[in-house]
Amino acid sequence: MIYEFEIRKIIDLDACEHSVDLLAPGGAWINLTTPKILVTGGAGFIGSHLAEKLVTTGWKVSVVDDLSTGKIENLQGQIGSGKVQFVKGDIRDGKSMTKLVKGFDAVAHMAAIASVSFSIKNPVLANDVNVNGTLNLLKACSDAGVRRFVFASSCAVYGEPHYLPIDEEHSTMPISPYAVSKLAAEHYCQVFHKVYGLETVVLRLFNVYGSRQSSAGEGGVVARFAECLRSESPLTIYGNGSQTRDFVHVNDVVKAFILALKKPGIGDCVFNIGSGIPTDVRTLAELMLGLAGSSSGMINETPRVGDIMHSFANVEKAKRMLGYTPETPLQEGLKSLIKKNAKAISDNSAAT
Repeated sequence: MIYEFEIRKIIDLDACEHSVDLLAPGGAWINLTTPKILVTGGAGFIGSHLAEKLVTTGWKVSVVDDLSTGKIENLQGQIGSGKVQFVKGDIRDGKSMTKLVKGFDAVAHMAAIASVSFSIKNPVLANDVNVNGTLNLLKACSDAGVRRFVFASSCAVYGEPHYLPIDEEHSTMPISPYAVSKLAAEHYCQVFHKVYGLETVVLRLFNVYGSRQSSAGEGGVVARFAECLRSESPLTIYGNGSQTRDFVHVNDVVKAFILALKKPGIGDCVFNIGSGIPTDVRTLAELMLGLAGSSSGMINETPRVGDIMHSFANVEKAKRMLGYTPETPLQEGLKSLIKKNAKAISDNSAAT
């Protein structure tokens, strides 16, 4: 039987014991039927999009997030309608994670410190969250009999590429604490597959963009440019803008995660997830200015420490083994994002 739940409580792991049992209509406590998935960092940019899509494809979804960067508003509709259970918790708390993962079929692990500049200033904290937090989850999943663990890694593990496009056989040479932490977590994923039999899949994400992405701190360059457009300020480019990136829409990344959760026989595999198309940052800025009809212009600042000059993905392995195909052209994705931002500004103005 499929239940439409009337009640969901936000559970704070620091305040109470956690149970994956939920209250169904009529007041009976039941366990959800499979497939059940836990999305870590699910109140964040990519995680909230994934949680929403998983609900529509028949998964029973729970989210854990400490809300340090994620926003509960990203899931408000899903929580309010009873389709997602939200748990406030920290992946560094091994005991809580051990309790939390029991009963789940899969875990999609997004929770991380994702800022290169923050990791440079706080390497120990970045390691604690990204490496120790991941290790806690892997151990908890292995002990609880979770079937599959899909990890959000980063193209940053490659460092400065020796050739382009970058395939999964390219050497890894991280140049920031963030990238080191992602690579270390990847190695733990591989060890837990080989030693403990946990099915682990690693997705090396390239430059993901879309709605809900934060422009705070270094943010994603698309999110930063979008914020500049909203405030009618010049778009800031670090360096001369000739650096290239592989911009992939969040909807395509979500599709990749769902494929990685479902596809049999891919335990211990690593996949690049990108568009496979390089775009230089100056061209990106010009495109966004044009789509927005903005005269804000551009300014250049000193290049940032830890930034890579050129990067774009070879996604043939993901196409062949996962059935992944990036479907959102950059111009289309940017146009949709700018339109959504303009609507949000209009709605806010009307509300005041």
